[in-house]
Amino acid sequence: MASLDDELTTHFLHTTDELKWIPLSLTLVEYPQGDIFGKLLALVSLTPFIILTSFITLILFRRDLHTILFFSGVILNEIINLILKYIIREPRPVKRDTIYNEYGMPSSHAQFMWFFTAYAILFIYIRLHYNSNSTISEKFWRIIIVTGCIIAAVLVSYGRIYLQYHSTSQVLWGLIVGAILGVSWFLITHIILTPLLPIIVSWQISEYLLLRDTSSIPDILWFEYTNIRTEVRSRSRKFVSMKSQ
Repeated sequence: MASLDDELTTHFLHTTDELKWIPLSLTLVEYPQGDIFGKLLALVSLTPFIILTSFITLILFRRDLHTILFFSGVILNEIINLILKYIIREPRPVKRDTIYNEYGMPSSHAQFMWFFTAYAILFIYIRLHYNSNSTISEKFWRIIIVTGCIIAAVLVSYGRIYLQYHSTSQVLWGLIVGAILGVSWFLITHIILTPLLPIIVSWQISEYLLLRDTSSIPDILWFEYTNIRTEVRSRSRKFVSMKSQ
């Protein structure tokens, strides 16, 4: 008896332009069978799902309001993409039965990645607080993160064209719309919403949900490290003192 995975593969396996395309489970991203580069691009196209999972994890464990605002912008970006798709109604280059949305203008993957990249770049160079004498290490990591975001966005965008999920114009418009929305949402967050965060954290519901605003702390990692270390030392001294009594 064939396994469930075999049955699913058989169900979704089909031929397009004399090429066999196989789905990459769980997201059903298809790539040409035997094409290693295509498989790599299919894996890279999962980046938006990784980012979304990271957002949810950070929100659950960090409860930081700015992270919630960033995530809200990502969701708004996806809603706008869906609206544009149904207004323009431009079909994808290749019709697939495994795609939940038959329209491809603009590319949701490209729009998502360039929204995230544009926002992340502005966040790193404007929103983060660095000392005036930033170390070489800080500058190095800023460059690495920004470069990584751009490379990931380029690969995801190119992958949507290579795997025939979108035309070049659909991906380019996704890039443009995503970048514009990313810049716009950052400006709204930085100029309008961030000054309101101290008020929001004082609400009773915010205290109940343990929401916090860390926008005024220059280096949150160093701040948490030093405070936790100080607290651990204080508790250790109290424990030794109580034990000696």
